[in-house]
Amino acid sequence: MIIRKGFTLIELIVVIAIIGVLAMVLVPTMLGYIRKSKISSADSSASLMYKAVNSALIELDAENMDTGGSYIIIWKNDEKKWAVSGASESLKQEVFDSGIFSRKVRNFFEDVDRIKYCEAAMCGGTCIAITVARNSTYAGTYPTGVIRTENYESYVPADSLALNSSLADAMIIYFGGTPTSTQDAETAEKSASEKGFTVHFGYKGHSTVSV
Repeated sequence: MIIRKGFTLIELIVVIAIIGVLAMVLVPTMLGYIRKSKISSADSSASLMYKAVNSALIELDAENMDTGGSYIIIWKNDEKKWAVSGASESLKQEVFDSGIFSRKVRNFFEDVDRIKYCEAAMCGGTCIAITVARNSTYAGTYPTGVIRTENYESYVPADSLALNSSLADAMIIYFGGTPTSTQDAETAEKSASEKGFTVHFGYKGHSTVSV
């Protein structure tokens, strides 16, 4: 007669306890990797949009269209067009309202319709900083270094204020500052002011930029 011995209740409890401990250790780690990957992907999208916007500006310049000045442009996927803040009325009508700029950007970045939000700072015919979001959870910037796994919740792009905050901190980096250093940020604020932008520094997603 074959006697089959199974697990005792104590052995099962020990195994379950070990699995529980491993889950407590591994799940946060895996979530961290996922978040890091999502942020990296958002930063990559921001870089691609940055290049597309500047390529469009180069083409417009070659066509003798004046895109100079300091202003901010905003893309919202549900509206399928670029809004402009701070630009001259002629620039707004001829380049942005006419749809020329939108078409040229699309030529260089076909996935623009997958971008839910985008906000970019323009200065002297060049895009100097940009932030994008493919969804309502993760945003990315160019220059990079603004959004990280430990602070991404402060930049959740559920509203325009959070998106503006990530753009402001990207501009602080562009002007040589650090989004975690008040002293460096103040120096960058002055440089931005000289270019026509008003940047107010606030650590972890409370910065703002206007023109």
